[in-house]
Amino acid sequence: MPDDKKLGPDITAMRTALWRAMHVQLDSPPHVFEDEIGLKLALPEAGWRDPHDVDPQWTRRIRAAIVARARFVEDLVAEQVERGIGQYVILGAGLDTFAQRKPEIASRLRVFEVDRPGPQEWKIQRLADLGYGVPSFLRFVPVDFEGGASWWERLMSAGFDSNHPAVVVSTGVSMYLTKAATKATLRQLATLAPGSTFAMTFLTPVELRDPEDRARLEWAKKSVAASGTPAVSFFDPAELLALSREVGFNDARHVSAADHDKRYFSGRTDGLRPSSGEDFLVART
Repeated sequence: MPDDKKLGPDITAMRTALWRAMHVQLDSPPHVFEDEIGLKLALPEAGWRDPHDVDPQWTRRIRAAIVARARFVEDLVAEQVERGIGQYVILGAGLDTFAQRKPEIASRLRVFEVDRPGPQEWKIQRLADLGYGVPSFLRFVPVDFEGGASWWERLMSAGFDSNHPAVVVSTGVSMYLTKAATKATLRQLATLAPGSTFAMTFLTPVELRDPEDRARLEWAKKSVAASGTPAVSFFDPAELLALSREVGFNDARHVSAADHDKRYFSGRTDGLRPSSGEDFLVART
């Protein structure tokens, strides 16, 4: 497991920021999602990248999947804001830049970024260095997971109101948790106020992926394992849907990479399509 007190983002957060920026820099418009701020925040040191990280062709489907999941989340948040939801929680926020890129929406919310203390301390300083600062609607919630701290208790202490509905999102996290830990998180989130929405990405087993994406999966598994954060959990969609209902969610649905393809890439003339294998669970209380 990573050191919770270590300063700076982990390699997965930096890669996400890199690939989001590469979509803007390399892919033809219209862009599915625009974020170059994350890469400015990352300030990556020379030599941290694997050659595959910056290979335009190798990363093409991966970066399409990364921007599709980001766009899906922010479409969901915007939709819930229009319904009157006033709280947004990002579990494992990393180098998320929603508050900086979308202040017109974020300012209508109380936004909570939950992450490890070291990376959060570093991010706050980087925001100051770049002139963004921390707006009044943004709350940082540092949680020492290695020390056994309760993210739920820390969230309450930061001003989250469990009596009012919220949108809670977790992307690129569940694969690093045991299935037991994911179940415990789902059980806690099923207690959110009625009208809340939880969206979580998860990795599907290799046999459910498109053949052309399997080599990328093996590379990704080896790469993140080498960085100290091995992927340990893979879910069949039906398994996760059943689990979410078991712990108390009123409604749950599966959103696949194919769904993202239809929603965000249909009609493109450049052939850009997201890779398969990281899908969404969307559950409501």
